[in-house]
Amino acid sequence: MSNRIAVVPGSFDPPTLGHLDVIKRAAGLYDTIHVLVVHNPDKQAMLPIAQRLSLLEQSIAEAGIGGEIVVASWSMGLLVDYATDVNAGVLVKGIRSQVDVAYETPMAIVNRHLADIETVFLLPDPAHALVSSSLVRQVASLGGDVSPYVPGPVARFLDTGARGI
Repeated sequence: MSNRIAVVPGSFDPPTLGHLDVIKRAAGLYDTIHVLVVHNPDKQAMLPIAQRLSLLEQSIAEAGIGGEIVVASWSMGLLVDYATDVNAGVLVKGIRSQVDVAYETPMAIVNRHLADIETVFLLPDPAHALVSSSLVRQVASLGGDVSPYVPGPVARFLDTGARGI
């Protein structure tokens, strides 16, 4: 059997329970998962990339998600360039709503055209369907409790007052 490699990209600013759900389910479908923190120039980041990488690693470990998982970042070009570099055949994206479908579909088509890489959409666990990183950032910035929406390491980090970074 060949090694099936997938990339799970996102800004992960901050990582949410929905992100972990997608990572866990992707890890059950593919042999190797690259959880890739990508820079989105359209978004104002709350956390530096290094902090997001650390929080993802801690959250994946604490959740006991098994399998071969690589946590990395990429800002050197197209997402498909990274995927090609690591021999991934699939991008895995979590889809919460029709808005996500409308946003992700053109990118999936272009990625397939550019690098012959498929995109697989995973629907969220209903418990996480309405939670986004931007919603978590807003609640955290106003001093609200984000612990129901984020993994333990993220909740602890944000609770220390580090959210002003």
